Amino acid sequence: MNKGYTPDGFAERVFHLHIRVTGDNDELYFRDFLQDHPKVAKDYETLKLSLWKPYEHDRDGYAEAKGDFVRKYTERARDEYGTRY
Repeated sequence: MNKGYTPDGFAERVFHLHIRVTGDNDELYFRDFLQDHPKVAKDYETLKLSLWKPYEHDRDGYAEAKGDFVRKYTERARDEYGTRY
C-alpha cells in the first residue's frame, strides 16, 4: 500500500518516515548536492513536475522514474564530498 492510500480512499492524515541503516546517508548527500548546485536542483524540479501527473497515484512508479537522476547525482555528491557523513 502506498503512502496515504487505504482501502477506503486517500487518508487525510499521513506520516512519512525515512529509516536508514547506519551509514546510509545517500539522502543527505543528494540534499547537499542540490543545495550547492542550483542548476541540478532546477533540473530535478523540472523532472519532478513532469512526473507529477503520470504518477499521481503511483508512488512506487514515481520513485522509480526519478531513480536514475537521484542515483547519478548522489554518486557525484559522494565523489565531491568524500566522507562528509
